[in-house]
Amino acid sequence: MMRCRIPIYSARSKFSHNRRLNRSASLCVPQSFDRVWNVGSQTRSASNSADDQISETDRMKNALELARLHEEYKKDNWSGGTSSRDSGMPDFLHMWDRSKFQQVGYGLITTTLASFPLFYLHDVTAVLPFLLTIGTGAYWKVGLADMKSKQALRKNFPVLIYFRYILENIRPEIRQYLIEGEQEAEPFSRSMRNVVYRRAKGADPTACLGTRVNVYEEGYEWINHSMFPVPHDEVEDRVTIGGPHCKRPYSASLLNISAMSYGALSGNAIHALSKGASLGQFYHNTGEGGISTFHLKGGANLCWNIGTGYFACGKNSGPNGARKFDPEQFQTTASLEAVKMIEIKLSQGAKPAHGGILPAAKITPLIAEARGLGSPPYQDCNSPPRHSAFSTPEELMLFVGKLREMSDGKPVGFKFCVGDPAEFAALCHAMIDTGITPDFITVDGSEGGTGAAPPEFQDAVGMPLQEGLVLVDGMLIGANLRDKITIIASGKVYNGFSLVRTLALGADICNAARSMMFALGCIQALRCNSNDCPTGITTQKPELSSSLDVDHKSLRVYNFQKATVHAAKELLGAAGLRSGQDVTPSHIFYRVEGRSVRLMEDGKSTSYFHRPKAGSLLTDEGISAQRSPQLGRWWVEGGKKYNSTKRGDGYLAL
Repeated sequence: MMRCRIPIYSARSKFSHNRRLNRSASLCVPQSFDRVWNVGSQTRSASNSADDQISETDRMKNALELARLHEEYKKDNWSGGTSSRDSGMPDFLHMWDRSKFQQVGYGLITTTLASFPLFYLHDVTAVLPFLLTIGTGAYWKVGLADMKSKQALRKNFPVLIYFRYILENIRPEIRQYLIEGEQEAEPFSRSMRNVVYRRAKGADPTACLGTRVNVYEEGYEWINHSMFPVPHDEVEDRVTIGGPHCKRPYSASLLNISAMSYGALSGNAIHALSKGASLGQFYHNTGEGGISTFHLKGGANLCWNIGTGYFACGKNSGPNGARKFDPEQFQTTASLEAVKMIEIKLSQGAKPAHGGILPAAKITPLIAEARGLGSPPYQDCNSPPRHSAFSTPEELMLFVGKLREMSDGKPVGFKFCVGDPAEFAALCHAMIDTGITPDFITVDGSEGGTGAAPPEFQDAVGMPLQEGLVLVDGMLIGANLRDKITIIASGKVYNGFSLVRTLALGADICNAARSMMFALGCIQALRCNSNDCPTGITTQKPELSSSLDVDHKSLRVYNFQKATVHAAKELLGAAGLRSGQDVTPSHIFYRVEGRSVRLMEDGKSTSYFHRPKAGSLLTDEGISAQRSPQLGRWWVEGGKKYNSTKRGDGYLAL
């Protein structure tokens, strides 16, 4: 199939126009999918590059002009351009213009002048003329500056426009405290947050007068109970993580702390989370920012997260902040007694396939220590979208085996948000072919949270947890790999039912991040990316983070996790089950189209995700007999992707 890209012209510079003309002959090209895990870089010959036609002088002129425009914009834009909340302009502002501004200004001058005789006659206090003088002067100063502004609204509606800015900035708080409904989730509803707050405080966990949820609303879910329930204290709440090649398996709780880095969270927040995890004997995922002193001071069992920046296990390899894996540094960090598991981060739900850079100016000595950056002067830290230690499914499995060997047999797995299902099928083919399986796989839903991410990636990239989890579970079952691998799931787990529902979809245990932040005291101020978190959780400002009391907040984290696991055990017992691994989609019902009810095992949103029979993907007959034909096609496509990239020599250069 041929697809032609048509050049679109805009009012840009002359060299940009010429550049498009020079490239027009090559714009109509056949499009094809690149091989999975092996996207090669494409280079252009210097002699054919249109950029060579641009003189260095023109480059400098353009750069200086762009810098000048940016500087003028920052000076003129009083709000800093940071507001992401758009709102319409109230109708009464349309009645205001520059002539109205002048009329009101003259009226203020007249009133101010008239106040002095009144003061002399003792009809008014001496403060009034003073205040009127200051107010009138400020009014004219601000208004005249507005009329010289390059912002259209400030120029057309001087002074009065600031009321719009004020209302726009306080709108989220007004909505959250006065208007928001109990079930409106943006991203967590008030009722969700209240559950966490009450359990974290150790308050009475009961509610009165019946459910506030509309049980006949589309999407309502419930678990059916048994006439022969199991006492909750007989329900198992620990899961052993470790496959056939793991020498040091780890016993994990049903609910643990998901990946949050030191740097994204304050030192006191990390310390409180770690201490709470130590009190409750559940693990704390470090996030990709390395292992800080705050992780270690709390005494928690750690799941060490290794991202594309290889923090605490890498070294700088280029002037642009790129880093590569360092086996010696890895062994040093992996040998820490606190490290119980090692997780390779392929992607995260909130911004899958998106990297980031930590500028050198933001690197503190404590952050440098946690990330293994050495002594100052520091360089920019680059976390690219993909790993440099491996580039194919086969190499990823070899990397997993190598890390397990270098860590003396600790559980090693990987975390990802599901994207192309055929790519995960290629991973399964690699597991079968190499004989190497990860001890666990963490599935992160696209609804997951983060400190900062582009809105397009947060809203429209990656598979949500329910579909992604069912796909991973089903493909592992169909490949006869499920009993060797523990599945961990993360994505808006905040109470007992959300935990049990996630287990029913295929998870063995769950991680939670934002609900743990609520337990710390997060009020969902949505200021995580501003460094001005009012609760001291997602900030590096000492004056804010110092207000977070470690002992008090660690107890709240412990209380919340304990109460949530207890509630999940009660639900499992009520369903007649003795462990989280016994619950299946057949135990969960959900409502569709007002009156219809379906089992979750029938496919909540699409027939693509039906659970296959064990080993059914390993034979041609099993593939053709799949209840979900698309699953079989993904499996076959994944096999082709794997075979096109494998070497088969079992060698991985580190």
